[in-house]
Amino acid sequence: MAQLPERTAFSYRDDPAIPGFDDSGPIAVMDGDCALCSFGARMIARFDRAERFRICPGQTALGTALLAHYGLRPDDPESWLLIVDGRAYSSLDAIIRVGAEVGGVGHLMWPLRLLPRAVQDWIYRRIARNRYALFGRADMCALPDARLKARLLLE
Repeated sequence: MAQLPERTAFSYRDDPAIPGFDDSGPIAVMDGDCALCSFGARMIARFDRAERFRICPGQTALGTALLAHYGLRPDDPESWLLIVDGRAYSSLDAIIRVGAEVGGVGHLMWPLRLLPRAVQDWIYRRIARNRYALFGRADMCALPDARLKARLLLE
């Protein structure tokens, strides 16, 4: 997985290609057609009791613009982005950070931080590239429950 380009915090605010949005809390940009990502979005909505997280499908205008800003593409299976306090994270590192933030079963991801970054990236790539075959497709935005619907950034 390629490293994200170095950017200053909140650099996307100065990018005219990115529409304005509420960035007061963490934002997870993920594949809106992936069943595994859909499950992850529902877990965020369920366990984020502080209701800080926003979830943005990568196929939306906002999701596509944010991914492009950080050198990622919505059609790339490895494009999963987390933005916290204006800083971007990707790969398994981003998913581990989400788990630590939301708590609950998300804490089960924490031991994966002990793995070297190269191993984390290898695991993430294997799952990401085969996610449709392993988990199938599911439209994250189709009839979402109220907790998820409240967090979706669909601009």
